[in-house]
Amino acid sequence: MADNDDLLDYEDEEQPDQTAVDGSAEGTVKKEVKGTYVSIHSSGFRDFLLKPEILRAIVDCGFEHPSEVQHECIPQAVLGMDILCQAKSGMGKTAVFVLATLQQLENTAENSVFVLVMCHTRELAFQISKEYERFSKYMPQIKVGVFFGGLPIQKDEEVLKNNCPHIVVGTPGRILALVRSKKLNLKNLKHFVLDECDKMLELLDMRKDVQEIFRDTPHNKQVMMFSATLSKEIRPVCKKFMQDVIRNPLHLVSYCGGSVCHLSAIPTKFLLSAALPLQAYLSCHPIPLLGGGGS
Repeated sequence: MADNDDLLDYEDEEQPDQTAVDGSAEGTVKKEVKGTYVSIHSSGFRDFLLKPEILRAIVDCGFEHPSEVQHECIPQAVLGMDILCQAKSGMGKTAVFVLATLQQLENTAENSVFVLVMCHTRELAFQISKEYERFSKYMPQIKVGVFFGGLPIQKDEEVLKNNCPHIVVGTPGRILALVRSKKLNLKNLKHFVLDECDKMLELLDMRKDVQEIFRDTPHNKQVMMFSATLSKEIRPVCKKFMQDVIRNPLHLVSYCGGSVCHLSAIPTKFLLSAALPLQAYLSCHPIPLLGGGGS
């Protein structure tokens, strides 16, 4: 397993009359989904032990069952584990980090940025911000801000000063400008997310921006990266941002302190600081624990 450096892709298959959260951030609920989800897992979102407010928003959207990507990634993501996920567009990747970060948000009375999500286009940034607003519908205390180029930066600075969001979504160029000007404070950041990470890390200038922003964040944080494609050249770059990596889909592997362990052996440090009880993990992965998976 350690020598197999390939992330498996879900193959396109027809799956009529099935419903899941569309992680492309722009999809809609459809009665027939063809060539989108390889399989929709029989479990429901309630099995993830999400907050009642989140579950209520999911129900309002008409979603019932998670996609395969969501079924595999969300249980680990809500435990604060680092995620590296490769799956084709439309497989539900966006919902993984949106639901996982909303689930873990605490101390929302504090005016600090806890979640930073970056993507390569302003259109995608706007779409992701709308997904956060949709799933935090019954969490009125949650504030979401979206910052990207093409608009006056002064407006972004005013938002950060007067109504600091808990969740910031944006493009690397604008985010870096706000960090450099000391208007965006990331000292309390808990979650660092790159959507379509390959698009940002393949471009040297954008990669430098991402790295500079990353260096301004705390060491102890969750890192999640998502992409439809990950070249062999980009995968090592992604892993440099991470402490423990879950490689998804299907063959999930966590890199724990330099050693490789299957997810059936949960790293001890995550059990000690998990945002959810252990049954949240085991309810979706009822596998006997193995030895050798500690920290």
